[in-house]
Amino acid sequence: MGSEKETRREARIAAERAILQAAEEVFAIYGFKGSTMARIAQTAGLPKANIHYYFPTKLELYRRVVEEIYSSWLEAGDVFDNSPDAATALSAYIESKMDTSRLHPFGSKVWANEILQGAPVIQDYLETSLRDWTQSRIDIINRWIAEGQIAPVDPRHLLYMIWAVTQHYADFSHQVETLNGGKPLRSQQWHEATQSVKRIILNGISAQSSAQRAEEQA
Repeated sequence: MGSEKETRREARIAAERAILQAAEEVFAIYGFKGSTMARIAQTAGLPKANIHYYFPTKLELYRRVVEEIYSSWLEAGDVFDNSPDAATALSAYIESKMDTSRLHPFGSKVWANEILQGAPVIQDYLETSLRDWTQSRIDIINRWIAEGQIAPVDPRHLLYMIWAVTQHYADFSHQVETLNGGKPLRSQQWHEATQSVKRIILNGISAQSSAQRAEEQA
């Protein structure tokens, strides 16, 4: 009995994941208004009834897709709380954001399209959890500045810059691929891009790890 229950649970998880992946792609291409549950079902390779079983309405499915990408971005910012210094935290944050752009480009596009339309569906996210999360990160960045870990900068603009650069690789993937000879970036190119973004931003704010500062003071 337990094994049968576990099998059903795994099947449900797999079905939801397939639906969410298909929905990311469809919403990214057609937007909320232009997308249909039938097209999402077709993309997922599932009967339309299955989509409605897990997500009764298109709005509910759309918000879940947005929540997935949104949550991954917020979780990436946990390194601000858990890292030994600003350089380590920001480096890990940039890496995580770049990984999300590489692995979930459609989700990032859904978010970008929504914001470009004035956030008609997810404005509540912006006015509550995103605003609170952003303020908490600003407080930490201001502490780093006060401690001399990074150069004085406007924390909001630092965050905006990181978001803009890392999400560019997902939101403008067609442009990136066109300028890459019409081919997606290879794993090594993603690594090089990530290292470049980190180096430019960290050098721009004079961020050094604890080990680097100790070495300079020795």
